[in-house]
Amino acid sequence: MHETPDITRNHTGIDGVSWNILGQVYVPKQVSDDCFAWHATFPVETFVPPHMHPKQDEYIFVLDGRIDLLLDGKKTSASSGDLVRMPRGLPHAFFNNSGDPVTALFWAAPTGRLLELYRRIHNMSNPAEVVQVAREYDVLFYPPVSAAA
Repeated sequence: MHETPDITRNHTGIDGVSWNILGQVYVPKQVSDDCFAWHATFPVETFVPPHMHPKQDEYIFVLDGRIDLLLDGKKTSASSGDLVRMPRGLPHAFFNNSGDPVTALFWAAPTGRLLELYRRIHNMSNPAEVVQVAREYDVLFYPPVSAAA
């Protein structure tokens, strides 16, 4: 799939699509073999647990709000205007602990099977099922850390 010249308008996704990914709203904005971009809205107290992409670099440009992150085992946060870089193979997680919704533009390069994954897990409500399915699409989640650790 090749890049096409066009504009994906505000509040719309490619082909009018948006996905519910465990309570977060992902709206695809651009897709080609080389790169996949989506607008994400993180309601209060939503998160993506620790995971990594062995075949993709991932980026987050925070549009509004603050995202707390775990990058390669280190806690940090990114706010409006910040760009988060997550090279392939780097464990990462993101959390909205800010008390307000957060919006961001995400992209991954190359696209790999991420578009297929989001289509498949749209409206899936069981996090354990999402984690299991994600492995088939080259997204590897880490086991939860016990409270005693």
